[in-house]
Amino acid sequence: MVIHSGRSTASWTYFEGEWREGNPMFMGPLTHAPWLGSLVFDGARAFEDTAPDLDRHCERLVRSAQCFALRLTVGSGELEELAREGIAKFPKGTALYLRPMAWAESGHVDIDPETTRWSMSVYEAPMPGPVGFSVTLSPFRRPSLEYAPTDAKAACHYPNSARALREARARGFDNAVMLDALGHVSELTTANIMMVKDGEVHTPAPNGTFLVGITRNRVLELLRRIGILVHERALRWQEFLDADEVFSTGNFGKVVPITRIEDRDLQPGPVFARARELYWAFAHGEKI
Repeated sequence: MVIHSGRSTASWTYFEGEWREGNPMFMGPLTHAPWLGSLVFDGARAFEDTAPDLDRHCERLVRSAQCFALRLTVGSGELEELAREGIAKFPKGTALYLRPMAWAESGHVDIDPETTRWSMSVYEAPMPGPVGFSVTLSPFRRPSLEYAPTDAKAACHYPNSARALREARARGFDNAVMLDALGHVSELTTANIMMVKDGEVHTPAPNGTFLVGITRNRVLELLRRIGILVHERALRWQEFLDADEVFSTGNFGKVVPITRIEDRDLQPGPVFARARELYWAFAHGEKI
C-alpha cells in the first residue's frame, strides 16, 4: 500500500523487470532526479473499464524524456502494454492513475544519459465528480521555454504550481488561474482551462508556457466534430470574468465545471455538459 492524501491506496510499480507492490524505494540521496530535478513523467487514467488515449500519454513520456536528453531503453508501445498489465492487477472498473516516469541516476548538474532509469506505476485514484470548483487569479506566473523546460511534462514545474495552489487555498479558493509573462491566461495550476461566450469555446493558444493537454486536445476535437466553434487565442483574465461558462480539462478529472470565479458564482452550462458527455462517449468507444 502507498499513502496518498492521508489514506492507504493500492499501488503497483514496474521497475527493472518486475512488478513491485506498494511504494518501492529506488532513489537515493545521490540520485540526480530528486537532487537536481531530472525527472519527467506522464499521467493517464483508467476508469469504467476504459483507458482513453493511453497510447498518447505513453508517447508523450518518450518525448518528455527526449527533451531532457534522457536515454530511454523502452518505447511507448511497451509502456502501454505494461500499463495494461498493471490495470489488470485491480478489480474491473477500478479508477486508476497510470504514471510512467523516467529520470537520470547520475550527472554533474547536467545528466548522464547512460544512467537513465524508468518505471510504470499504477494505483487507485477515485475520479472526482463534476461538482465544480472555485478559482482565483494567482500572483504567480507560468514560465516560457526561455526560463524553464516547458516542452516536457517534468516534475520541476510543479513547485511553482504548488505555491500558486497554496496561495489560492489560503484565500478560500480551490484552484488558481496562472498568467504567462505577457499577462495572458495560461492555465490552471494543474489543468487546462476553457471559457464559453455566446455558445463558442475559447481557450489559450499554445505558446510554450503550458502543457498542451491530451484531454484538452481531445475535447476540442470532439467539440469541433459536432459543429461548436472553438477559438485558440490569447485571452485576458477579464474575458474569463465575463464568460457564460468556464470549465477545466485535464487527465485527473477529465472535464470539470468551474462554479465560482473570484466573487462570481456560475452554473455548469450546456457547452460544458456537452463536452463532458462527448468525452465519456469517446472514452467508451462510441462513434461521434
